[in-house]
Formats: sequence, C-alpha cells, structure tokens
Amino acid sequence: MTQAQRQNLTVSLNVQTIRKAKILAAKRSTSISGLVAEQIEALVGEDEAYERAAASAIARMKRGFHLGGGPYASRDELHER
Repeated sequence: MTQAQRQNLTVSLNVQTIRKAKILAAKRSTSISGLVAEQIEALVGEDEAYERAAASAIARMKRGFHLGGGPYASRDELHER
C-alpha cells in the first residue's frame, strides 16, 4: 500500500502497555504504529484466508465426493432365485 492510500487511526492504550510497546518496537527496529499496522494487516489477511478456505470447502461439499464403487445392483440381481 502506498503512502497516499494510508489513513491514520487513533488508539487509546494504558500507559504501561505503551511503555512496553515502545520497548518492543525498538527491539524490532520499528514504531508502535508499525507494530499495530503489522498486526492488524496480519489479522485481516488471516480472516480473508479463512473466508476463502471456507468458501472452497463449501463448494467441494456441494459438488460431492466420489467414494468409489460401481452402479448399484438391481433387486433381482441381489436375490436371484
């Protein structure tokens, strides 16, 4: 995503969480904003992947599965006298 396509977001966190987030961000050579953006993008990506997988599974179930076997025998064939 280019800079022109980005939009700011305001998030309120408690002071202790912000302090820890600053340390974590420094360890990862990024900013708190970068950490938050990365996590939200990951969550959205995971949700989209789940939706695609669910749609694919439903489509496969609607098509059905061929489990082998041939045509059914007639009643007369099963009960030859």
